[in-house]
Amino acid sequence: MPSRSTARLAALTVAAVCSAASAVVLTSPAHADSVRIHDIQGTTRLSPYAGQKVTDVPGIVTATRTYGSSKGFWLQDPTPDDNPATSEGIFVFTSSTPKVAVGDAVTVAGTVSEYVPGGAATGNQSLTEISKPTVTTVSTGNAVPAPVVIDAKSVPDRYTPQGDSADGGSINNLPLRPDTYALDYYESLEGMNVQVKDVRVVTATDPYAELWVTVKPNEHRAARGGTVYGSYDSQNTGRLQIQSLGATADFPTADVGDTLTGTTTGPLDFNQYGGYTLVAGRLGTLKSGGLERETTEKQSAGQLAVATYNVENLDPSDNTFDQHAAAIVHNLQSPDIVSLEEIQDDNGATDDGTVDASVTVNKLIDAIVAAGGPRYDWRSIDPVNDQDGGEPGGNIRQVFLFNPERVSFVDRAGGDSTTAVGVTKVHGKAELTASPGRIDPASAAWQSSRKPLVGQFVFRGKTVFVIANHLVSKGGDQPLTGQYQPVTRSSENQRHAQAVEVNAFVKDILKVQKNANVLAVGDMNDFEFSGTTQILEGDGELWSAIKSLPASERYTYDYQGNAQVLDQILISPAVRRDDFAYDSVHINSEFHDQISDHDPQVLRFRP
Repeated sequence: MPSRSTARLAALTVAAVCSAASAVVLTSPAHADSVRIHDIQGTTRLSPYAGQKVTDVPGIVTATRTYGSSKGFWLQDPTPDDNPATSEGIFVFTSSTPKVAVGDAVTVAGTVSEYVPGGAATGNQSLTEISKPTVTTVSTGNAVPAPVVIDAKSVPDRYTPQGDSADGGSINNLPLRPDTYALDYYESLEGMNVQVKDVRVVTATDPYAELWVTVKPNEHRAARGGTVYGSYDSQNTGRLQIQSLGATADFPTADVGDTLTGTTTGPLDFNQYGGYTLVAGRLGTLKSGGLERETTEKQSAGQLAVATYNVENLDPSDNTFDQHAAAIVHNLQSPDIVSLEEIQDDNGATDDGTVDASVTVNKLIDAIVAAGGPRYDWRSIDPVNDQDGGEPGGNIRQVFLFNPERVSFVDRAGGDSTTAVGVTKVHGKAELTASPGRIDPASAAWQSSRKPLVGQFVFRGKTVFVIANHLVSKGGDQPLTGQYQPVTRSSENQRHAQAVEVNAFVKDILKVQKNANVLAVGDMNDFEFSGTTQILEGDGELWSAIKSLPASERYTYDYQGNAQVLDQILISPAVRRDDFAYDSVHINSEFHDQISDHDPQVLRFRP
């Protein structure tokens, strides 16, 4: 998923200095006198006063932001109109520490602008602001307007209207229907004082002092307390991001399933890292849900256990080796084969031409032994320097760990970073031309992306083919809360091409041996219901085994309140006919102290 670390100037910054690149400014010579906030907000997402100067805008200060590059205050009109589509609140961008206090009654003069967090290229909705303000204090110590209660009854079940085809698919100029669409409802409260009560945490506290809750406790509830994202039509309308106007050190460290009891109150903002956000001046009290990390069942003597685990840019300088080792040994019960994704080279992100990862892998193997696990052997193929995407200089790749006391690896020379592996027929059985090998590394489908690693294993005399994948990420896709609806998932184009390549290779194996045991495992960076998965599955060549789980247990990753599938193990018909067992082992995605952002997956079967 796209990283936020390089773009984040301050932990809670949601709007930087407005610039031509990130603000919709409708230049007009008009000058508006004595307008109210609801006039400025209007009945669409874009203010009818954008680009105009306004004067004597009255209101009560409901909150101030004194940190980061988005200093300013929220202003709310205590005398609302009778139109539920028009917000009564607005953010006043001062650029320096505001000189007002909560409860001040003020009038504001300034320029109305539509700030697009992250810039127009993100596709985000805009935030209506008053910038370059002149503020006059009328009185102090006034009561703040009572917060609007956001709850299961108030938020509509439909997520968003369809964008206007005549406007490039944008919803910006559509009349708001807050009683019909969740995004319209939230937009109608932009800048206003709002409140949630006794809400369950559905994404754990992240390093930027933010978490996600749901105001709809029964909406696609996951078995362990999250909210499952189960289709493109199930955007989960009750999700809401929570930040705080207080010190980040005081922000609660919550896990999924915890509860913010009591009331959490503050202005409703919009930012590029999740859309509508309650920026709390008052936070509820955290109550633990007692969530614990899962442990899978141990494979029997006759079962082969295969796992996939994205270890998130692991390199020798990291301090997580012992934790990863303990997870593999104890939570995953020492699988016979482990496909690791995001193993970096021996000096991590240093971009000096190093591609070997022996130090990284052997450090993990030694840590596994120290944790009481087997001494795994390993196979991989070093990528061409800086050709496989990921962190520059890191040269991430997939690696096979395997327990030589339980399973053997069929070594066949010829596999390297640029040579395509093939399939041959030997004594009526499928064999790889090289093991390990890479699938068609010269194909344009793999440009700046990881090439699948293929290995041939033998367990109790039976051959098993494993394809370790790390498909291209979702970077560049439009956000669910963006102005373009339905969103464009541009990253799918390359991922679909990659899925075609993997499926074609599986077909090559099954053409030679229709009962071959084939597993395509790894971080597919796409959902079990996605077009990518459908292409991988083809006409039955593969099947995503996570679909054997109840819907409430289908997730491997937690993003913006949506528990979703990115990591998968797809199986050939011979494996599917077996009495297999599948487990998404939840040890990371639901926890604030995760060692990776992905949950490992384990499949047990009898070849």
